[in-house]
Amino acid sequence: MRITDLSTAAWRKSSYSNQDGGACIEVADNVATLVPVRDSKTPHGPVLTFPPATWTSFISALRHGEPA
Repeated sequence: MRITDLSTAAWRKSSYSNQDGGACIEVADNVATLVPVRDSKTPHGPVLTFPPATWTSFISALRHGEPA
């Protein structure tokens, strides 16, 4: 298992987040080799990481209403 230092990651909340703190995710776009994703309610909790091409494909499928 490879450990990646995410201490300088610039996290942003999903555009679907609301002010009530609902079920939201945060994504860091400034990590060159992967896309880290975490639960906004537990920012110090676990992080899932995806290859950039996989994340792009996932987001594209969501935008086009395809099953994920």
